[in-house]
Amino acid sequence: MPATGMTRNDLTVRPMTPADIPAVLAIEGRCFPDPWSEGIFRSALEDELCLWLAVELDGALVGYAGMQAVLDEGYIDNVAVDPDFRRRGAASALLEAMIAEALRRKLRFLSLEVRAGNAGAVALYASFGFRTLGRRKGYYLKPPEDALIMTKYFTEEPKP
Repeated sequence: MPATGMTRNDLTVRPMTPADIPAVLAIEGRCFPDPWSEGIFRSALEDELCLWLAVELDGALVGYAGMQAVLDEGYIDNVAVDPDFRRRGAASALLEAMIAEALRRKLRFLSLEVRAGNAGAVALYASFGFRTLGRRKGYYLKPPEDALIMTKYFTEEPKP
């Protein structure tokens, strides 16, 4: 059921737990043609290098995001919001929390891949200061599509 009139104040971002996995799998299946398995999520939640967040509206999970921090580098794995709740601030709330955690961990950057044709997601990431720095040809298989590599630097960007 779409949320009408939902505001950012109605959203709660919190750490994802194993109890969230059934709801996450449902969203994953609605968002991605090649969804991750329950085992992948369980393993990611146990990985101390990872941070997984859930976003709720009135106690119902409507989205999630995950990132890995390796040394001083951050990699966002997934940002997914139930299609019925998109464009209402859930993805922005998740990104704000990821960026805050990256800063807390003193990461040099956050990087992610996004479908080249996903104009809404590309625009969202750009609005948070992510810049397109590369392209992975044929990265996505279902359906075939290139990925854009988008990165947000927190320290001085390296020179080529």
